[in-house]
Amino acid sequence: MTPEEVGRRVVALLAPVEATASVSGGQGYARATVDVPPASWADAVRAARDDAELGLDFLDWLSAVDELADGFDVVLHLWSVRHRHGLLLRTRVPRDTPVVASVVDLFPGAAWHERETHEMFGIGFAGHGELRPLLLPPEFEGHPLRKEFVLASRVAKPWPGAKEPGESEAGGGRRPVRPPGVPAPGEWGTTPTPAGAAGAGEGPRGGTPARPARERPARPAPGERPARPAPGERPARPAAPGEGSARASAGEAPEPPASGEAGPGSAATSAAGEAGPLGRPLPGERPTGPPRQEPEPDAAGES
Repeated sequence: MTPEEVGRRVVALLAPVEATASVSGGQGYARATVDVPPASWADAVRAARDDAELGLDFLDWLSAVDELADGFDVVLHLWSVRHRHGLLLRTRVPRDTPVVASVVDLFPGAAWHERETHEMFGIGFAGHGELRPLLLPPEFEGHPLRKEFVLASRVAKPWPGAKEPGESEAGGGRRPVRPPGVPAPGEWGTTPTPAGAAGAGEGPRGGTPARPARERPARPAPGERPARPAPGERPARPAAPGEGSARASAGEAPEPPASGEAGPGSAATSAAGEAGPLGRPLPGERPTGPPRQEPEPDAAGES
């Protein structure tokens, strides 16, 4: 059956009770939704379970929705294992006396669902007989899923809505949003709003200050930058082996090694000395032969 057919069938079974059928969701998630009065809640569940065409024999879940001044919507989802279609039954109970009939005698698995709904919303289920706490400790006071319930964690930590730490100070910040369960300052305790929030009735500014902007180092002036070598200029070539000692003997000061070049006592110099004059020339260096040797004069002074 389609969701529309399921809804019309439930309405026909409950006649002359005023029930309203609709479809919630869409495409493959569409479900027939039928709103019934609180007095016909148990009768609607029984009719949906026992009808041969509907065959809604599996209770999926039961819960409630807080509609504030309009009361509470008790919602029950049933499913047919054989026909593969579902139904959402819904009824609305007043806020001052939120009581509806229990369906534990029709679906025993509803016992835990009704206990949780009673614990979280404060809705009574007549005929249940054992609505004791299920999730909360016995000394807990209040119903956490009611929208007027004060969330202590949100009171201790402001709800985000202003500028977060590190955001720019140029913007005006996001509009502060107070979700259900978070009281405004003055209603319950003192709660400063986050830094930058300026909503009406939200109290003084406070909270965590914004993180200061990072300071980048100043760029050097164009004249202070180190000069780059001209395109045609070549760096000074390294001294040839023995050239430094020749200059020293002639009384000239040796040239200091450029950055990245090996000094006189470095490993490169020692390696060049070990290679001797017949070693390979360095890149950019003109090859030289062995030094010219003069003949030694003999004892008679002849050459």
